Amino acid sequence: MVPSIRKQFNESFTELKYQEYLSSLNEKFKGAIEFRVAETPVFIDRIFKEKILSACESIVDVIVKPDFIELTNQAIPENVKVPNENSHTHFIAFDFGICENEEGDLEPQLIEMQGFPTLFAYQIWHDQINRKCFSIPDNYSTYFSDLDATSYTQLLKEMIVGNHLPEEVVLLEILPHQQKTKIDFYFTKEYTGISIVCLTELIKEGRDLYYYKEDKKIQIKRIYNRIIFDDLQQQAESIQEKGKILFEDLNVEWVPHPNWFYRISKYTIPFIHHPYVPSTWFLNELKQIPSDLENYVLKPLFSFAGQGVIIDVTAADIEAVADPENWILQRKVKYAAVVETPNEPAKAELRIFYFWKEGDARPIPVNNLARLSKGKMIGVRYNQDKDWVGGSLAYFEK
Repeated sequence: MVPSIRKQFNESFTELKYQEYLSSLNEKFKGAIEFRVAETPVFIDRIFKEKILSACESIVDVIVKPDFIELTNQAIPENVKVPNENSHTHFIAFDFGICENEEGDLEPQLIEMQGFPTLFAYQIWHDQINRKCFSIPDNYSTYFSDLDATSYTQLLKEMIVGNHLPEEVVLLEILPHQQKTKIDFYFTKEYTGISIVCLTELIKEGRDLYYYKEDKKIQIKRIYNRIIFDDLQQQAESIQEKGKILFEDLNVEWVPHPNWFYRISKYTIPFIHHPYVPSTWFLNELKQIPSDLENYVLKPLFSFAGQGVIIDVTAADIEAVADPENWILQRKVKYAAVVETPNEPAKAELRIFYFWKEGDARPIPVNNLARLSKGKMIGVRYNQDKDWVGGSLAYFEK
């Protein structure tokens, strides 16, 4: 997106350099990166940076309103409500496509958002390896809010550990060492000192939770939650049974509390009105079916890993929905193929990380990741056998 930087990067690129880059990324935790890593970062100029942050801040304006919790009470399915919710999430991730509007200009368009963690720790390492292997301009950074690698790492540790000892805080996941995102778990442990604990390893005594670390039983005071309950519901019956612990009144702090996964999600999008947020309606509130359905996508509010999304919507699809209150109809966006590659250009999606410290009035932008695609949609199954696609990060002009 910054032609001079893109030209220089592409001209200096070689397959050997890419393989050395992958080797460097994997040198700390060999074999832990199970997703495809793109050959290039994305370079974003100051104008587009301001557009994307403007959109994020407008969404934050809605989230910080006093009535936001009341507005989103129906977002949480009854069977996954967790007690002791706090007043706000600790983390938000905003996903934007780099899109082309009707005038042919580039603009961000919101695709998804989540009140839930993402690859917060891995991206620290990812940036360091990019700068080691490639020529990244000094006036471009992955970080926001005047943060750098050192201050961001410290902030991440403060957010996760809170006022506790690292051994009293656990990263909780289902079968964590089998997850595609395990590389981030390992770097989280590296940077914060907390332990990675599987749901099946929890020990409950009264309202307290414990885990074993090197044969020592330790009380868990705070949970860095990486469990998505939609995933839990896909697991074996024994794991689901163990998961019932999480819905009890426990003597633990959550970071973030699981209810915020649902409050800040697709459910929130119909309440936001901004040029960079596609028009979205709850299906049960749709007054009439648009005549240009080819320009819309139908999404279930509650689904695992994007399952159930209907891209080519028909009136029959809408009429067949038995629970319209649990679906949204969203105007499609037109991804722009903006990242020049040695063959066909790639589309890009940017995820902006926001951290919300307890006691602060608002969250702040802190870091990002990017995903490149040449398929119909962003995602592995749409990009088989393609190059210059996969996980990446964006460098924004300071």
